[in-house]
Amino acid sequence: MSQPTTTATSGRMPRQIPYIIANEGCERFSFYGMRNILTPFLISTLLLFLPESERTGEAKHVFHTFVIGVYFFPLLGGWLADRFFGKYNTVFWLSLVYVAGHACLAIFEDNVKGFYLGLGLIALGSGGIKPLVASFVGDQFDQTNKGKAKLVFDAFYWIINFGSFFASLLMPLFLKNYGPAVAFGIPGVMMFIATMVLWSGRRKYVHVPPAAASPHSFTRVAKSALLAHAPGAGRPGLTVAMAGVAGAVLSLAMTPQWGFVIAACTALVLLLAFGGIGTSMQLERARGLHPDEAVDGVRAVLRILIVFSLVTPFWSLFDQKASTWVVQANSMITTFSIFGNEFTLLPAQMQALNPLLVMLLIPFNNLVLFPMLQKIGFTPTPLRRMTAGIAFSALSWLVIGTIQVSMDAGTPTSMAWQILPYALLTMGEVLVSATGLEFAYSQAPASMKGAIMALWSLAVTVGNLWVLVVNAAVKNDAVLGRIRDSGLGLIAFQMYFFAAFALLAAIAFGLYAKRYRMVDHYRSNETAQAPAAVKA
Repeated sequence: MSQPTTTATSGRMPRQIPYIIANEGCERFSFYGMRNILTPFLISTLLLFLPESERTGEAKHVFHTFVIGVYFFPLLGGWLADRFFGKYNTVFWLSLVYVAGHACLAIFEDNVKGFYLGLGLIALGSGGIKPLVASFVGDQFDQTNKGKAKLVFDAFYWIINFGSFFASLLMPLFLKNYGPAVAFGIPGVMMFIATMVLWSGRRKYVHVPPAAASPHSFTRVAKSALLAHAPGAGRPGLTVAMAGVAGAVLSLAMTPQWGFVIAACTALVLLLAFGGIGTSMQLERARGLHPDEAVDGVRAVLRILIVFSLVTPFWSLFDQKASTWVVQANSMITTFSIFGNEFTLLPAQMQALNPLLVMLLIPFNNLVLFPMLQKIGFTPTPLRRMTAGIAFSALSWLVIGTIQVSMDAGTPTSMAWQILPYALLTMGEVLVSATGLEFAYSQAPASMKGAIMALWSLAVTVGNLWVLVVNAAVKNDAVLGRIRDSGLGLIAFQMYFFAAFALLAAIAFGLYAKRYRMVDHYRSNETAQAPAAVKA
C-alpha cells in the first residue's frame, strides 16, 4: 500500500507565530505613532526658523527623505542576516538601535540636529529589520503547512494595521495635549516592548542559518555573465551595464544641484536597472561556469525585480497620504456632524482611517470578494490582485485631485470628503502590499530570502524618490509656467500627474503579469534548524 501524501495544509500552525505577530503589532504602533505626527510636528514646531511659505515644502522633503532611508536600509539588514547573523539576531540588535532613535526624538524635540539623528537611527533600525520579520514568519513554515502561510501573512498585515490604527488615532492627540516629548516617547516605549516580546520567544523559533559565501551567489553569477565572451559575439550586456555605471556617476556629480538623497537614489536605480538588463542579456553565458540551479535562480530574481519596479509608482502615491493629504486636510473643515452630534478630528487623525479600512477589507476580501470571484470563474492570483491594486491607487488620486480643484475654486470643503479616496487607496494597499509580502517570499530562491524582501522594500524607496523628483521639478520656472497655463493649481496638477503615473504603471504591470510564471520557493522540511536557544 502506498503511504499517504502529506499535503501543504495538513501540518499544524507553528506555535511560535504569536510572538512574531505581537512583536510586529507593537513595532508598527511605534513606527506609525511617530511617522504620522512627523509632518504636523515639523510644520508647527521644528521648522519654525524657516519662512512660513517654505515650511510645508521642507516638511514634505524631510518626511519623504526619512521614508527613503527607512526603505533603503533593508538592503543592509537583508545582507547582514543572509550572510552573517541570521534573521533573529539581526532583528534583535537593530531593534535596540530603533529604540535609541525614538529616545532621540523625545529628548531633542527642539534641536534640529539631534532630532534628525533620531530619524536616522529609526530609519536604520526600522529599515534594517523590515525585510527580515516578514521572511522570518515564512521561515516558520515548510512544505507540510505552507498552505497556512497565507492566513498568517494576512494576520501579519492585519496586526500591522491594528497597531497603526491606534497610533494614528492617539498620537496626534498626545502631540497636541502633552507635547512632542510625550508624543514621541510613547512610541519608544512600545518599541522596547516589541523587542522584549521578540526576545521572549527566542527558544521556540525555527532558525534558517545564514548562507555561507558561495562561489555561485547572485553577484558572482551576474559578474560571470557580464564578463564572459561568446564566440563571434560581442558583450552588449556589459555595454548596457557600463552605461548604468556612467549614469550613476553622472547622477552623483549632480549632487550640488539635486541634493544627496535624489542623486544617490537615482544612481542606485540606474545601477540596478541597467545592471539587471545587461545581466539578463548575457545570462546564458554563465552556464557551465556556474550550476544551472544558480543561473536559474538569478533569472528568477531578475524577473522578480521587474515586478518590483512596476510597483514603485504605487508607493509614490501611497506614502503621500502622510504628507500631501495631511497638508490638504489642514485647509479643510475639520468638524463633522453625525446624527446631530458634532465632533472635531485633527488632520493627522484622518490617517487612522487607512488601517481601520485595512482591518475590514482583509477579511472581506478573503471571506467574500475572492470566493465570489472564484465562483464566477475568475481566479484572483497575486499578480492580478496587485494589478488591480495599482489601478485603485490611481483612482484614489483622481478623486483627491478633483477635491483639490474644488478647494482651489474657493469651495469650503469638509475633511469627510477624504473618506472616499482613503477607501480607494486602502483597497489598493491591501491588494498590492499584503499580496506583495506573500509574493516576494514565495518567489525568492532560498539563499536570497532576506535580500529579496529588502529589494521589495527598496521599491518603496524608489516610489518616494519619484515624489522628491516631482517636487524638485515643480520649482522650475518653466514647469510652473506650464502648470499655470493648464488652469490647475500646483497641488491639483501634481495629484492628477501621480494618478496618470499610477494608471500607466497598472497597465504595464498587467501586461507583464500575463507573461510571469509563478514558482514555489518555500523551504523543504530539512533546510531549517530546529527551535533552539540563540544568543540575543
